[in-house]
Formats: sequence, structure tokens, C-alpha cells
Amino acid sequence: MSRILRLWPFAAALLGLALAIYLIIDAGAEGVAQAMLVVGWGLCPITLFHVVPLFLSALAWRALLPRSSRLDVFNATWIRWVRESINTLLPSAGVGGDVVCARLAHLWGVPKTLAAASMVVDLTIGVTTQLLFATSGVVLLLSRSTDPTVSRVAWAVLAGIGMLSLATAGFLAAQHRGMLSVSTKLAGGLLGLDRVSGMAGSASAVDDAVVRLYRDRSAFYRANLMRLAAWVSGTGEIWLVMQFLGQPIPIAQAFIFESLGAGIRAVAFMVPGQLGILESSFVLFGALFGIPPQSALTISLSRRVRELALGVPGLWIWQLVEGRRLRQNSKIG
Repeated sequence: MSRILRLWPFAAALLGLALAIYLIIDAGAEGVAQAMLVVGWGLCPITLFHVVPLFLSALAWRALLPRSSRLDVFNATWIRWVRESINTLLPSAGVGGDVVCARLAHLWGVPKTLAAASMVVDLTIGVTTQLLFATSGVVLLLSRSTDPTVSRVAWAVLAGIGMLSLATAGFLAAQHRGMLSVSTKLAGGLLGLDRVSGMAGSASAVDDAVVRLYRDRSAFYRANLMRLAAWVSGTGEIWLVMQFLGQPIPIAQAFIFESLGAGIRAVAFMVPGQLGILESSFVLFGALFGIPPQSALTISLSRRVRELALGVPGLWIWQLVEGRRLRQNSKIG
């Protein structure tokens, strides 16, 4: 079982990449390449625009931290950048960056239990606001069209959102019932490792910190609003791509496009980088608005370019920080 879990991200990534390549070939690789050339240097402002949702997400996480342990805006932003880079480019099922983020926050002065707890709560807020954003897009789509095909797609997306909402509700309830300490004891018992079982005390401290963060209603609601604003601001990325492509669309249509894609990506979180899922969802939803597959794939590929352009430097910064830390520890040793 453990071997399957280790291999799953790589297998999912390969299957997703194969699907993305198939979609490009099926749509006409030459046409997709030509569309990317039309966008051209527009990829620079499209990439830079992502700083807006990235910054808002960093502020949302930062708002959860008590003032006595709160990171400054600059450090919260670059740590969030590293977190997103890892979750986007590495086969970590979308959670490896959260672990690294908690570690970096601790290195920059946030208590270890608080850093870990803030990641658990921020992850929950991210999923719940993503589902809310996706639901609003489905509602807007249904209010603007009575086409049977549109209705079928919308209700299928809502079904996926409903199932993930139930799972998220269970995850939220478990957090208030000692989720980490219970799972640590269970893992230690199943694996027969006393060391793992012995970590239950630390896990219990994180559980308590998680509950305290939820009890700070003001900070919790601010974090939700800023994270929701981050999701909504991503609409601008699709709008910009279509502008540079010479096929402008209304901002409401871009909102629906982005929100439906967010819903699909939430359901497919186990696929690294949502490879293939992102591309197929854009082709599907683009067809609802009469956007040809080449243009829909151009939106997806523009996002892939942005992920690489911002993600590779983010990974480099992470390795730079970790390398410096190792050198400092070696000198002390």
C-alpha cells in the first residue's frame, strides 16, 4: 500500500501529461502554437498579474497568526510563493508545499505548533472558499443560460462540489476532535513504531492550536474574505489571455470560466498540478461559450507558462534558504 501511495503522484502526472498532449494534438497542435505566438509578450503581464491572487492568499494566511507571532507582509508573501511553487511543480499531491511553508514560518520565528496549525486552518479555508467560488460560478452560469448541455455540465460540477463539500465538512469536524493526535496514535499502532506513537503529544498541541485559531472569529472571517478575493481575482488572468489573443470576453464570462475550472481543480487535487485536468476542463467549459479548443488550450498553456515562470524561481529560493540553513548548522556543529 505504501508503495502505491508513493508511486501514485508520478503515475497520475504521467497520465495527465498524456491527456494534455492528446488534447493539443486533437485540437490541432499547429493552431495552438499559432495562438500562443499571438499572445506572445502578453505572457509577461499575464504572469505578473498572478502576483495579485498570490499576495491576497499570503495576507489571508498571515491574518490567522496572532499579532505576537505574525510574519511581516514580505516574509509571508515569499513563503507563500515557495508553498505554491512546490504544490504546483512537484509531485506532492498539493500538500508538500504546506509542510515546507510551516517549516519556513517556524524558521522565521513562528512557534512550531502555531505554524503547523495555521497551515491546517489555511488549507481548510482555501478549500471552502474555492468551493464557494465554484458554486457562485455555477449559479451565474445557470442564470445566464437554459441550454440543456449547459445545465448538464453545471449540475455535474455541482455534484462534484457537493461530494467534496461533505468531505471538507468531515475534515473540519475532525479538526475539532483531535484529528492529528488520533491519527498519529493510529499510525504508530498500525506500523508498530513507538517513535510515531510518541509524537501524539506534539500532535495534540497542534490540535489545540488549530481550535484556538478557529475561535478567533475576527481573524478567521478576515482570512476567508481575503482568500475568496484571491480566487475571484484569478478571473483577471483568463480575461487578459483572451484580450491578448484578440478574442475579448466579458468579465462575467471570465468569472464563470475561472470558477468552474476552480471547482474541477478542487475535486482533482490528488493529480499533481492538475495535469490534463486543467486542459480538459478549459476545453469543456470553453465550448459552452463558443470558445474554440485552440483558444481554450491557449488559456491553459498560458497558465502553465506562468506556473513555470514563477514556480522555478520559487523552488530556487526554497533551496537557497534550506542550503543556507544547512551551512549554518554545519558551522555550529
